[in-house]
Amino acid sequence: MIDVIISTSRNPRHARSKPAFPVVYSTLSPQALVEQVLSNYSIEPITNCLLWNRGLSDVYLVETEQEYYVLRVSHHHWRSRLDIEFELELLDFLYQNSLPVAYPLRTRADDLFVTVEALEGDRYAALFPYAKGTVPLGDLTIAQSEIFGRSLAKLHQIGTKFRPSHHSLILEKLTNKTLSLEYLLDHSLTTIAPFLEERPEDLKYLRDNITQIKAELKILPRQSPLWTACWGDPHSGNIHFTEDNQITLFDFDQCGYGWRAFDIAKFLQVSLRAGMNRKIRDAFFEGYQTVQKLTSEEEDCLQALTQTAHIWAWAININASVIHCWSRLDYRYFSKRLETLKRLNSPDWQLF
Repeated sequence: MIDVIISTSRNPRHARSKPAFPVVYSTLSPQALVEQVLSNYSIEPITNCLLWNRGLSDVYLVETEQEYYVLRVSHHHWRSRLDIEFELELLDFLYQNSLPVAYPLRTRADDLFVTVEALEGDRYAALFPYAKGTVPLGDLTIAQSEIFGRSLAKLHQIGTKFRPSHHSLILEKLTNKTLSLEYLLDHSLTTIAPFLEERPEDLKYLRDNITQIKAELKILPRQSPLWTACWGDPHSGNIHFTEDNQITLFDFDQCGYGWRAFDIAKFLQVSLRAGMNRKIRDAFFEGYQTVQKLTSEEEDCLQALTQTAHIWAWAININASVIHCWSRLDYRYFSKRLETLKRLNSPDWQLF
């Protein structure tokens, strides 16, 4: 892979005689990215590069005279080199198998990413064509939701055939790339628990809930086709639709091997939080079933998996606060998430 060092200092008098002050996150200069990262790609002359969004990665909008591109730069605390290799190889594999995904472009050296030696440590930059269309405004239509469900089912079918390079090495080392209960629940509990130490009843509820979830999910085997390469974050904010309903899937920051039913549960978790209409959610499920049907065991586990998705997203949000802001992690923040978890654990969980 291509390794570059980005520095914004152009004056030798500014050269440091001692190590830079430690940082947990740095904002990379768009101009330096143009000169030292984007120059590795065979694209048209760049007219503009802007920091477009700061989420689990930094997203830069790259404009040329002919096209738009998206440059995504990982955060050091969230993505390792092996994480990036897994994700980009998966996206490349899906694209080669005619899945409508935003795929990584290759550098002139035929690499899928460029390493940036940022102040906080290595980060990884990958360039994608801009996904045609836009994020659906408001609810998906019933037709769009059905298309979305079919697309996810096809992804899961093809995902059973995916094998990353150095397959055994990646499976051994990439905890994040195996969406196991240990990662989704145990690691998440370790993240959340310190914030509930002064709320012992709430902490006990969370622990008991996780124990209950694990017991309910014992019936799911970790074998193909139920266990496959998963997106990890399918929801309406991570797709674009064109005017004629052509779909593109993107943002695989949370992908990994897991239960295909977990991807459906993640869609439900985000959709319920957003208040998506029940008919729209049902259309997604029906679209999925037209391509491949879930087993009765998978359907029975959807509620427990939706709770799992909520707990995982909660922990991810806490970990991201090191970059965004700690102030939002107040008493109300944890109360709202506990309330949502209790509702997801209720008999009427799909009604709210």
